Amino acid sequence: MTTYQFYQNAYQAELDTSVVSLTDQRLTLSETIFYPHGGGQPGDTGVLLVDGRRIDILDTRYSQDRSQIEHYLAQPLQLEPGTRVALQLDWERRYRLMRMHTCLHLLCHLIKDPVTGGNVGEQQSRAEFDLTEPLDKHLLEQQLNDLIAHGAEVSTEWLPESVLDEQPDLVRTMSVKPPRGQGSIRMVRIARNDYLLDYQPCGGTHLHNIAEVGQVRVPSIKSKGKQNKRINIELVD
Repeated sequence: MTTYQFYQNAYQAELDTSVVSLTDQRLTLSETIFYPHGGGQPGDTGVLLVDGRRIDILDTRYSQDRSQIEHYLAQPLQLEPGTRVALQLDWERRYRLMRMHTCLHLLCHLIKDPVTGGNVGEQQSRAEFDLTEPLDKHLLEQQLNDLIAHGAEVSTEWLPESVLDEQPDLVRTMSVKPPRGQGSIRMVRIARNDYLLDYQPCGGTHLHNIAEVGQVRVPSIKSKGKQNKRINIELVD
C-alpha cells in the first residue's frame, strides 16, 4: 500500500520515493504527496524527476479497486520497481484547492441545511444545499469573510467507522458518502478555541487555519431545483 504523505503534511511539496509499478503511463509509488481525485477535489499535478529527466504528472487518481494511487504520466517511460524517483507538486495549484476546499467547509457552518453536492475548483468552487430558507448572496459573502478574518484552527483525526452508525448526522453530504470498509474514518474539525465551526468526515487536503483562505466572493447563487441551490465561491486573489 502507498503511504499517503499528504495526510501527514498537506504542505509538503517535494518527496523522494520509490517505484512500485508502472503500467500504461500510470505510476504507483511507495509514498506520495499527490492527492488523488475524490470527494469533489481534483487530483494533483506536478513533476516526476528521474535520472535527470522531468516528466509531467497530468493527474492523480485511485486505481479501479482503490487499492493504489496512480500518477498519470505525460509520456511513456520505463522504470523498474524499486527505482528511486522524486516528486514535485504543483504547489500553487494545490494550495488554491486547499483554500477552496476549506472555504466550502465554512459554508457548511453557515448553512445548516443538507448538502446535496459540491466541487472544488481552482477558479471557482461550489456547494449545493437543499435550502429551507432563501439566502442573501451579499450577506453570505460578508459572513464568510468575517469568519475567515477571525481565523480558526483546522485539524484532523481518525475515528472508528462505527461512529457514523452512532452519529449519522456527522455526514453532511447527501450525494457522497464516506468510504467504508477500511475500519476508520478521517474527520476534519474546524474550531476557534472551544467554539466548533465544522466537524465532518472528509478525505481532502486542508489549511492549518481558515485565515489562510483569504478574502472570497460569492458571485452567484443558482437554482438547481425547487429548494436545491448552488452557491459558487471564488478567491479574490
